[in-house]
Amino acid sequence: MRRLRRYFLAGLVAVAPLAITIWLAWWFISLFDRWIKPFIPDIYNPDHYLPFSVPGVGLVFALMVITMIGAFTANLVGRSIIAWWERILDRMPVLRSIYRGTKQIFHTALSQGTRNFKSVALIEYPRPGVHVIAFIARELDSGELGLPPGSPMYACFMPTTPNPTSGFLFFVHQDQARLLDISVEDAAKLVISAGLVLPGSEETPEAELLPLLPEEERIRTKEKAARKATGKGAPDTPED
Repeated sequence: MRRLRRYFLAGLVAVAPLAITIWLAWWFISLFDRWIKPFIPDIYNPDHYLPFSVPGVGLVFALMVITMIGAFTANLVGRSIIAWWERILDRMPVLRSIYRGTKQIFHTALSQGTRNFKSVALIEYPRPGVHVIAFIARELDSGELGLPPGSPMYACFMPTTPNPTSGFLFFVHQDQARLLDISVEDAAKLVISAGLVLPGSEETPEAELLPLLPEEERIRTKEKAARKATGKGAPDTPED
């Protein structure tokens, strides 16, 4: 019974991440299908000809439409239409603020790509002695914020766990932020995993899975790890 339990836990470690990834991908594709498919003409919708629903048609159609709109706005006529539309929005008190804000966010995110955040730092929050992970967005002078000028500051984004897309914006003096020698990607893994995945970890070490395996499998795994570490030994033979 104990061996079956160990096999089950080892299988759960192997299957659960894959199942969750597939579920999230399916949910994302289905979301676009529910939104976009009703607007696709029947002549272009394969569901109209086939006895079953084809997943991903809505997502593909959305990508094609966005690409066509991008090609259209790249020429003179498209830019003129966009400028005319923006002039209309500028006369609407509430909508113009929403439009300008979202446009600035997308321009900044897409123009800088993965370089949105410069580095990672620790800041004390919500009280001294307690530290949180923060992403450094940019350096600025305190005078740009309406404070007495002359003090170098950081614009920091503090993400929340496990959803790093939400969080808080902080402006702190540079001497109050401790820069970390880790990448933004590793810091994001640390936040999403609630501290379980340490910086630089690509996968779960085999040693952490050893308690889940029976004794003979544990011995074989230790021998493989020793051969990899020393770079010696013959290639692994097939196991029973």
